[in-house]
Amino acid sequence: MEMPETGKRRSEKTRAAILAAAEAVFAEHGYDGARVDTIAEVSGYNKTLIFRYFGDKLGLYVEVLRRADSEVSALQRGVYTRLLEDESMLVEADKFRALLKTAVGTMIDYMQEHPRIMRIILWEHAEGWQTMEKIISQFEPNDIRQMEAIFARARKAGLLRPDLDVTALPLLMIQICWSYPTMLPLYQQALPERDYSSVSGRAYMREQIINFIVNGIMLDSADTAP
Repeated sequence: MEMPETGKRRSEKTRAAILAAAEAVFAEHGYDGARVDTIAEVSGYNKTLIFRYFGDKLGLYVEVLRRADSEVSALQRGVYTRLLEDESMLVEADKFRALLKTAVGTMIDYMQEHPRIMRIILWEHAEGWQTMEKIISQFEPNDIRQMEAIFARARKAGLLRPDLDVTALPLLMIQICWSYPTMLPLYQQALPERDYSSVSGRAYMREQIINFIVNGIMLDSADTAP
């Protein structure tokens, strides 16, 4: 026998449907071009209900990005909590390299699997991050700070290049990882000998990006040799 749906569950389903519709509309039109009327039509809920849940269009936009931010944070925590189990990862080059490759791959995979979030970020980029400037204070930089602390310890242990700024490094990594999927069509045009739309082609370029980042920031053992 099917149990009746509770008010809380209905509310959660309504909220999720509105967020999914908003994500699609923001991805297609950007923040400025998106219309709440369109989001209401796509979601199947009226504007009054949308405003009741999210306040206004900007509040809805914040929640779309906050949901993505929470998902990425959960994935990254899953990677970096390994340090709690084995702190030797911060002093042994091979272990830290493996950890870093996993972290970078996780960021790449998220954007590959969430093209609408990727497009929203591209809209922000194209519009000079004007909307993000209004809402950035509503996002906690805990993940960035955690990465900074990890990189600082790794650099102190001689694993990272000493000329790199550990406060800028997390954002540089994120920038490269998040822009990678948008570049695949250009790779295809410039390097037509490989099919970058195929599973093997995407996997190949994913590995290239991971190696580019990891090998670029880690200190080669030859650099520390006497």
